[in-house]
Amino acid sequence: MKQQMNIYYTSDVHGYLFPTNYADTEDRPMGLLKCIPDFQKDENTLIIDGGDMLQGSALASYCQAHPEEGFPQATVLNQAGYDFVTLGNHDVNFGTAYLYHYLEQLNAACICENILDRKTQSKKYPWTVKTLENGMKIGIVGVVTDYINVWEKEENIEDILITDPFEAAKQALAEMKEQALDLTICVYHGGFERDVKSGKQLSITTENIGYKICEQLDFDLLLTGHQHLLIEGQILHGTYIVQPSANALNYAAITVEKKEGALQIASIVGKPSEQPQADTFELLQPVEQKVQQWLDESIGSLDKEALADEKLAIALHGSPVVELIGAVQLQASQAQITVVSLANTSPGFHQEVTMRDVIATYPYTNHLITLKITGAQLKQVIEKNADYFALDEQNNINISQRYLYPKIEHYHYDFFVGVEYEIDLCQKAGERLAALTYQGTPVEDQEKFTISLSDYRASGGGGFSTYQDCPVVDEGAKEIVELIVEYIRSSEKIVVPNRLKYKISSSCE
Repeated sequence: MKQQMNIYYTSDVHGYLFPTNYADTEDRPMGLLKCIPDFQKDENTLIIDGGDMLQGSALASYCQAHPEEGFPQATVLNQAGYDFVTLGNHDVNFGTAYLYHYLEQLNAACICENILDRKTQSKKYPWTVKTLENGMKIGIVGVVTDYINVWEKEENIEDILITDPFEAAKQALAEMKEQALDLTICVYHGGFERDVKSGKQLSITTENIGYKICEQLDFDLLLTGHQHLLIEGQILHGTYIVQPSANALNYAAITVEKKEGALQIASIVGKPSEQPQADTFELLQPVEQKVQQWLDESIGSLDKEALADEKLAIALHGSPVVELIGAVQLQASQAQITVVSLANTSPGFHQEVTMRDVIATYPYTNHLITLKITGAQLKQVIEKNADYFALDEQNNINISQRYLYPKIEHYHYDFFVGVEYEIDLCQKAGERLAALTYQGTPVEDQEKFTISLSDYRASGGGGFSTYQDCPVVDEGAKEIVELIVEYIRSSEKIVVPNRLKYKISSSCE
């Protein structure tokens, strides 16, 4: 007897429902509304999402700020017939009350084994079994990276506990095996700590443990995300794995066949269709039009454009967009030094600044925090930052591969505004800081400074664990996006400053 089922899997959509990146108004081959027309839903098909749906796009930001608009994300998932969702780390960025309201609107069941109720210690979204029309019994569990505990503001997760995802998945799998299941699925909002082809170690943290799950557990299918890395279907230590790209650029279409007790799993990378799903597109068009109008609102003027160059050029020489955000953060925090981090895509600000410029350039929900840092600690973080660069055989400067694979992480390179420093890439890692001065005077290890930065970086995000040892001076009450808007609106014409003072050298003998 042969039994067959299909699975459509998306992850890290980040609120990109419409075929636009919101940096402009061009129609693009992306967005969930262009993916779902190809989902052939029947009683032997599951549609699953791997989390990070509520944050990341202008639409998501607008709807969070205008609750009367509801959750267009839920509308699309319901129309498409999603069966299960797990949660991503960004799904709690607006607090659990907002998350719960979203989940209430979903027809899909939430599965996230390692999220517990803080008071009762009980699982909020436990594993489940789905029996298909053809009789196949599917055990399915969801887990999310426990690095939420590192990154997220305490008040946003005060009523829940995020436990070890590996242990949660392991226990769930043991419980599943007590039933006669045809297929076991783990939906993991996390990626791989090793290269899935070579096994090469990519990360020593526990942010991503997909390789460990495949190596030590025996799920039939592992659906991953978080890294925004396209991984086409393949077998890893006996488990079939996939990972779609972010922002609904594609999806995984998986076929599972069981014949004479043996499973065969195959998949393709599904591409967005030419046209979005018409009925849902029309239904949500009014809110999308409001988003586009909101993005085109002028909020002020600059004395010159502050547009971004390509990533290596910005990292080497600075940029007006960094200068402007640095000025915003220094004024808001009144700190001596500020740390500016740009997104992977940060186009910058036109001379007539619109909300589109701001949202496209700083798409995060980060708050600005001020810490007390010593000279020695400041040297440590600047040294760590220098890891972004690598030299080739001709001593040409390139971006280190660790920032490009397995996940593109330009946002882990920082600009330090308020100090002057020099990095000598001819020296070995950890000894590249050639000079560091504050107001013309060399920085001593025992000196103390105030430094403002995003709450993500202050939490140690990006491997900057030094900040975790720095006392908090001001926790900050506003998001950096809000501070940027207020700053640009504060004057008839904002002068883009020139405060970045650093040099990256590679004149090796």
